[in-house]
Amino acid sequence: MLTPIIMAGGTGSRLWPLSRQLHPKQFLSLADDKLSMLQATIARLADLDAQPLQLICNEEHRFLAAEQLRQLGMDDSTILLEPVGRNTAPAIALAALQAVNKGEDPTLLILAADHLIQDTEAFHDSIAKALPLAEAGKLVTFGIVPTQPETGYGYVERGDALDGGGFTVRQFVEKPDLDTAKSYLEQGNYFWNSGMFMFKASCYLEELARHRPDIFEACKQAFANGSQDMNFVRIDGEAFANCPDDSIDYAVMEKTDHAVMVPLDAGWSDIGSWSALWDVSEKDDSGNMLKGDVLNHDSRNNYAVAESRLVALVGVEDLIVVETKDAVLVAHRDQVQEVKKIVEQLKDADRSEHINHREVYRPWGKYDGVDNGYRYQVKRITVKPGAKLSVQMHHHRSEHWIVVSGTAKVTIGDTAQLVGENQSVYIPLGEVHALENPGVLPLELIEVQSGSYLGEDDIVRFEDKYGRA
Repeated sequence: MLTPIIMAGGTGSRLWPLSRQLHPKQFLSLADDKLSMLQATIARLADLDAQPLQLICNEEHRFLAAEQLRQLGMDDSTILLEPVGRNTAPAIALAALQAVNKGEDPTLLILAADHLIQDTEAFHDSIAKALPLAEAGKLVTFGIVPTQPETGYGYVERGDALDGGGFTVRQFVEKPDLDTAKSYLEQGNYFWNSGMFMFKASCYLEELARHRPDIFEACKQAFANGSQDMNFVRIDGEAFANCPDDSIDYAVMEKTDHAVMVPLDAGWSDIGSWSALWDVSEKDDSGNMLKGDVLNHDSRNNYAVAESRLVALVGVEDLIVVETKDAVLVAHRDQVQEVKKIVEQLKDADRSEHINHREVYRPWGKYDGVDNGYRYQVKRITVKPGAKLSVQMHHHRSEHWIVVSGTAKVTIGDTAQLVGENQSVYIPLGEVHALENPGVLPLELIEVQSGSYLGEDDIVRFEDKYGRA
């Protein structure tokens, strides 16, 4: 019984400005025009003989994850929520505890939501080779067949060959310098550490308890004190916050005597930087990957994305140019690992551009912060059919809603009314109110806020169908 576990944590800061804290790279369509990284990971599992998957994500991403599962027709999938990030060893422990809590002991296939795998058939072949090893009590790691000397990945050195195509693990090694990486490539017995694994749930928990009992006990307590909320499995936040932060590599794989490795040669990339995305993208005859409204003259080997306006390249080479509604990144392809330094500067300056996009997703739909200034703010709001915003009030602002398309059901105090296209309604400061889309088409409206304070924390919720505080 194979159960896929997809880890969808992380913020992907090296892919800023597309990847943000509240909308990270696993939820973006980067290597695929239609599917997000998470959705492509799920689609890759379609032909496997497997149980329904489990998703692990951060609490703050829960509605984004649920919506992307809904788009794939997987509304009933279990989503494990981490109240805080504690790295991969605790996250996988929670998934294993969830499995054995049902009285089962499945074989877990641990996958990251933000990896690219271009050859699905080869991927399935490696899974088939790993399955009997995992069912025999081994902890399998998938080693990527290297294609170049890479200093950005850890490596796994293979040992003796095993029946069926696997190998013992001689050692795990840290990210090397360039000369060492070149020697690894020449030797042919070193593989990139993919961060993908397969093992029985009980075997992982036993090895975690043996080598890191502190992590095991913290996760056990956090899971025992958790609760079920719709399809969300909530973990006790206080207990999990006390859990040590450690990766599965350090906590278990480098210490266990049961580690084995199965090679994977399937066009893998972790899409860890803009240059990595350029490497795997389809390019024009001049080596450019251009997406969106981008014009080019005499430019080569660039990656350029325009999200909301015209971008023009003239006589430039080896650049990354990424335009969003609220930020523009220009970087040399050799320096893209330093993009995270810009994110650190944004954090230090207490700015918001690293946290969210101008367009913000909510469980009921989304809003776009069109304009703001002294004592006013303008948003374009989209409400999904049948969705309803919370019953709420504000202490510091009034609001004016103008319907652009669709029909709104607006409740102010005890009075409800329907507001159609090109009609408007005013919500005075302090009035309890609610907005709902009763129709079958998306509702779009313009919201004009005015007042002394316009922050999102000036929302007092009285009722919310999505369980938000």
